[in-house]
Amino acid sequence: MFKLKNHSRSGWLSWRRLALGLVCTSALVLAGCASGPRADPRDPLEPLNRTTWRFNEGLDKAILKPVAETYRDVVPHMVRAGVTNFFYNLTDLWSAVNSALQAKPEQALDNFFRFNLNTFFGLGGLIDVASDFNIERHWEDLGKTLGRWGVPSGPYLVIPLLGPSTVRDAAVRTLELQVDAVRYVPHTLSRNSLYITRIVNTRAQLLRAGEMMDEVALDRYSFMRDVYLQVRQRDVLGDKAGAAADSADPPPEEDYSKPAPSSSPSPAPAK
Repeated sequence: MFKLKNHSRSGWLSWRRLALGLVCTSALVLAGCASGPRADPRDPLEPLNRTTWRFNEGLDKAILKPVAETYRDVVPHMVRAGVTNFFYNLTDLWSAVNSALQAKPEQALDNFFRFNLNTFFGLGGLIDVASDFNIERHWEDLGKTLGRWGVPSGPYLVIPLLGPSTVRDAAVRTLELQVDAVRYVPHTLSRNSLYITRIVNTRAQLLRAGEMMDEVALDRYSFMRDVYLQVRQRDVLGDKAGAAADSADPPPEEDYSKPAPSSSPSPAPAK
């Protein structure tokens, strides 16, 4: 009898259920999913994550990668660059908000001015005018903001369709979807076209990285996990902490595989 007239409300409820389901699933299997001397303490959900990883990989090989390769080969580089600039410009405003929340006024102003310059003088963001004025882009998101203020990342988590993440970042993904500018495009066909274009364009940008990973990685899952967690930690800690990490031993990894600290030695941190 009751029917939602607003499709956005239905989508919001679906994403909220997805995020809640991910958190609940993590909580249920957190205590003992991964064990043994070779288990990574940052990845207690490894069996579940590997299953999700295989699903994502199968979907990528069957659909996303072939489409992205066709897109790269058919669409001129100048057009692809304009598409990339357009979607990057949409993220600058959200990055400005998160820079302000992290008490980084200079970075917040940089991102704010980038968004305005590229939107009004760069044909809606298709041309990166701000870079010509040497205004730097600072990538920020809500997960990094929480990390800056001491919220732990939690275990590594692979999200269906979305890929590598952590429990903290997955929990705020729903909120970030609500502030996605594409979501508020009123015309349904245009909105869905933008979603598809962004996904294909992003995958096309990762084609070369995927080829390099195939060449150097014996275990793609472990390689991607280690790289993602290392880069994410460096982003949250900042350049200063990253420089210190280069000249000193890395900080001890968070061990989520045990309910409480024990007297046994901790596994060596992954390189």
